[in-house]
Amino acid sequence: MGERISISTPDGAFSAYVARPAAAKAPTVVVIQEIFGVNKVMRDITDGLAGQGFLAVCPDLFWRIEPGVDITDQSKAEWDKAFALYNAFDVDQGVKDIQATIDAIRADGQSNGKVGAVGFCLGGLLAFLSATRTDADAAVSYYGVGIEGRVGEAEGLSKPLMLHIAEEDGFVPKAAQAAIRQALEGRPQVVIHTYPGRDHAFAREGGEHYHAGDAALAGDRSLALFREALA
Repeated sequence: MGERISISTPDGAFSAYVARPAAAKAPTVVVIQEIFGVNKVMRDITDGLAGQGFLAVCPDLFWRIEPGVDITDQSKAEWDKAFALYNAFDVDQGVKDIQATIDAIRADGQSNGKVGAVGFCLGGLLAFLSATRTDADAAVSYYGVGIEGRVGEAEGLSKPLMLHIAEEDGFVPKAAQAAIRQALEGRPQVVIHTYPGRDHAFAREGGEHYHAGDAALAGDRSLALFREALA
């Protein structure tokens, strides 16, 4: 269903997976990867957004370390590689690459000019930073890891931001969740949804902590935000 495009930066070019909707003009969503690269889970999410009427693009943000990473969460070796990539990843540079992706897809003839961002895990942090540092029109963060250390950047928020927080997240402990809520609750641009009993990556289909009901609920909430903000 998808295609590959090349996105240029001053440091070189990287690839992105694009899924196109049927409409001639459509709102656009950047899908920001987990630590497993642009794998089937991310491509399926991108395809799913296209099926909902969005022009969707998932950039290869690990390209500066290793282009074309495509692994799963099904083996220890893959987890070890994923964490090595995570530890080597430059978050600040990643946000710049997301802005390059936004610029490229906004210029696509099928885009209506409005661009949102949705990210998962590492991508959840990057989605939050996309809301504070890029010109994205809206952002959705799923169980973002490390947001609590960067909540001061919320002063730069001007567009809608939605956060999905798993209350039993092993990578975002209760103290981190409390810091996020304290810093962001009450801001008119921010909506925070919490999911009791859910662990990290509850929306990763096929994952250990996947929960179909809450994944669907979070998905519906995200789509509603994008449909309103990107129309």
